Amino acid sequence: MIVFSNGHRFEYVAASGALAFDGKGWFWEKPLKLLGVFKPSLFTVVIKTLTREPRQGNLRWYNPFKCVRIMSGGTVNAVGLTNPGIEWWCKKIGPRIDSTKIPIVGSILGELDELVEMARMLNSFDLVGLEINASCPNTNDDLLTNTAKIVEGCRATKSVSRFPIILKLSVVHDIEEIVNKTKDIIEAFSINSVPWQLVFPSLSSPLEHFGGGGVSGKIAQPYTWTLVFRLSKMGVPVIGPSVWNFKDIDRVRALGAKAVSFGSIFLKYPWRPTLYVKRDKKRRRQGNENKKTNYQTTR
Repeated sequence: MIVFSNGHRFEYVAASGALAFDGKGWFWEKPLKLLGVFKPSLFTVVIKTLTREPRQGNLRWYNPFKCVRIMSGGTVNAVGLTNPGIEWWCKKIGPRIDSTKIPIVGSILGELDELVEMARMLNSFDLVGLEINASCPNTNDDLLTNTAKIVEGCRATKSVSRFPIILKLSVVHDIEEIVNKTKDIIEAFSINSVPWQLVFPSLSSPLEHFGGGGVSGKIAQPYTWTLVFRLSKMGVPVIGPSVWNFKDIDRVRALGAKAVSFGSIFLKYPWRPTLYVKRDKKRRRQGNENKKTNYQTTR
């Protein structure tokens, strides 16, 4: 479990974008609520990343699979930070956020002055944390490849934000330098998808026309889970990604993750994260009850 400085405690995370801009899910996920197999309130939800100005990106709502492909054991996407911009969010979504019902973490990406401005704008809303996305594989933002800028952006954001900060990293970052220079202000580290070229260096991506995209899910585990282990050995709280099967929860925890994250699995199997969390919670309750019974028996 990860415990923020503001007291928010969490073990299960819906990764940025998995449940839209409000944490309640995309339109195709909402009918599953009626069946009881989709429950966003079980997760601390990171909203889809916002930028200072609207970005068209590559996603077209009338044809989402133009920039997303479902693969065996995962997905590859080149959405490219499609979003209506933070002002839209602050007017249309922010006032309706209630983190007592669904704990919400904001997510932002931008240059230094944009991060500061957006962090200030989000201070007015009922969030439990703020994620700095420094790792989208589908854009060419300098912030994503410049270690000094990442560190500077984290410090500047923290100086104006009233929320605990999560830093979203990539396997291609200079992890040691970034973590060593930010671990005093960053309260948790999350991990993004893996560039196609790194996972499949000799294969062309089905999204090659968009730059290849980012791979996530089970096929990304050798890369993302290695980073989980590295981060945990550095003594920082890490949110373990790429959960695809129920047993993956135990596997990523064994690598040192203090919380587990569900991302692309929502796209292929939107009911599974809710099922897995309920199952994990039930298993834990039964374990605690058995411990209590054994203790009372041996007294």
